[in-house]
Amino acid sequence: MSGLGQLQEQREAAAVQRRREQELVRRSRIFNARLRTIGIDKDALDVQVKERKIQEAIEKARHEKFANDLKRNDRVMCLLEEQQKKEIKDMTKALKEFQKNQTPETRREFDLNDPEALKKDRPARVSDTDPRCTISGMQKFAGEDLNYEQRMKFQKEQLREWSLQQQKDWKSALADQKLADDLYDKYRVEIDQKVMEEQRKEEESRRAVCTATKDFNLIQAAELAYKKELDKSQTLRDNMNEINCLLRGDFLSENPAQALSPLGNRVLVDRWKGMSQDQLMAIRHWQKKQALEKLRVREQERQREAEWDRQRVQAARAQLLRERELQRQRRQRRRDLDFTNAELSQEQRAKNIYLKEEAYSNIPTAQYYAQFNTTTR
Repeated sequence: MSGLGQLQEQREAAAVQRRREQELVRRSRIFNARLRTIGIDKDALDVQVKERKIQEAIEKARHEKFANDLKRNDRVMCLLEEQQKKEIKDMTKALKEFQKNQTPETRREFDLNDPEALKKDRPARVSDTDPRCTISGMQKFAGEDLNYEQRMKFQKEQLREWSLQQQKDWKSALADQKLADDLYDKYRVEIDQKVMEEQRKEEESRRAVCTATKDFNLIQAAELAYKKELDKSQTLRDNMNEINCLLRGDFLSENPAQALSPLGNRVLVDRWKGMSQDQLMAIRHWQKKQALEKLRVREQERQREAEWDRQRVQAARAQLLRERELQRQRRQRRRDLDFTNAELSQEQRAKNIYLKEEAYSNIPTAQYYAQFNTTTR
């Protein structure tokens, strides 16, 4: 049932979302002055009516299913109640039969009222292995057995033997530990001597390697410093030559003649050094003219958009007034229809009363009295 309810809720949510989307599309179509048409959207109304009928059919099927489930559950509950009543009745009857056929000796509490109880009674404790001495009987506790003295004597002898054995094991363990410590100390001294000898040899080899590395690094540093000095002087000479060439060239001197092509009045782009004042003034004048033209176009576009907005608002207001008028007319028609239905209902009721009276008036007198007597009885 929970899965069916979730599926039904999902279908309802999808239908609501679909109707919302259709309403948004219809609203955008109605309030758009360019696409709107005169009259109502009959297709949308038909779709809404169809969806409403489908929704009512689904609701009706769901209510019928719930009603069938309720009826089935009621039948099952009635059967279970009848079965429970029958079982309680059978158990009560069996209990009465058992109590009726039970003798005093077979009763559970007969041992409390047995007149021969003292004769049949036994001592509370016969031996340590008596099965009646359970924990709940509280007749036997730890350390209260019948062989207590012999057990205590045996335990003391056993403790003395254990103590002697522990002392012997402790002394043996101390001697072994002392021997192992002596051997470990000798081994550690030998290891320390070997390690010190290895460290001394490693230190001497490291000092020799450091001395050789230092001499090699000094030689490498001297060669590198000499090479850097040569590179620096060569770079300085190259830079001075390059600066002199650039200062004497046409690029830094900005010679306008180098931009002219030898084939005509065409300008060489890679050598062009800028425009003249007349060319700049012409470009600025043309840019100012374009800006004014752009402002004029924007003003025209703004005025056109304002006119469209005004027309759209007027059209929306007129449509709203038309819809209100249609709603008022529908309400008036509904009231007229209700009034007409009420009048027809009264006429039908009066007609039924008249027909009943006419039927009673056409019955014969003897038959009328017979019916009257039967009714009064």
